[in-house]
Amino acid sequence: MNAPLDRSSAFAELRRDELVTLSPPGTGRDESRSALNLTARQRILSRRGEPLFIADWEHALMIHFEVDAGALQRDVPFQLDLWAGRAFVSLVAFTMRGMRPRMGGRLAAWLFRPIATHHFLNVRTYVRHGSETGIHFLAEWLSDRFAVRLGPATFGLPYRYGRMDYQHEWLAGDLRGCVMDSAVSAALAYRGTLDTHTDFQPCVAGSLAEWLMERYTAFNCSGGRRRFFRVWHAPWPQTSIEITMLDDSLLTSSWPWFKHTQFTGANFSPGVRDVWMGRPQKVMGSFGRRS
Repeated sequence: MNAPLDRSSAFAELRRDELVTLSPPGTGRDESRSALNLTARQRILSRRGEPLFIADWEHALMIHFEVDAGALQRDVPFQLDLWAGRAFVSLVAFTMRGMRPRMGGRLAAWLFRPIATHHFLNVRTYVRHGSETGIHFLAEWLSDRFAVRLGPATFGLPYRYGRMDYQHEWLAGDLRGCVMDSAVSAALAYRGTLDTHTDFQPCVAGSLAEWLMERYTAFNCSGGRRRFFRVWHAPWPQTSIEITMLDDSLLTSSWPWFKHTQFTGANFSPGVRDVWMGRPQKVMGSFGRRS
């Protein structure tokens, strides 16, 4: 691998009007929503008081790798969800903007301002519990130190602090990013390109891209306590893109099996607005791993 990119410049301001969204339910365009999406919406609304938070997820880059299922399962406390017997891990680099409680109005939004907007790098895999499929975060790097302290205690999320520089200039066809973790002296760096005339569309129903991207439940485990929370948003408007990994030491230093993964593709989305995020809940019943 090449040396990490030098990303000393300040983060570029992300423009809200660059987001591409689909019409909300009831506007005559529900045909664009998959069965997975509609089921996820019903699930989160089945619990009184949901959603808990609302936010925008901007400029999302997802990079997918196939991994040995046996090696991966040893690091995952839940049953893996497999695609035709194949296990996957995805990197998701995006910016969360304007997170606020659904209830409480302007005062609640003001109180959340310190942690409302920051960058994420999620390393996730795919799991299931009974009939419900979802994701499990192997690790999540955040650019906000205060938010890093809150995630494990509230949602059981494996947060870590990272110096992050995302330059997802998709209107110019150029995507660059670097995440540095001084605690392990490692980094992740990438560069991608896409056609500036791309027509962003939801994933084809039943495709591997839909299976990887349209996930609405996160199963987590912290301190031996298993929890999950649900989310909902419009289907990702997305396109496949060319991507080059410039440094993956952040991944190989955390999971030795990552050295043997196979890159399978990448997708980019300008983002989705008004993402619903639910409350953390206990995982009920047996949630065993495959041997």
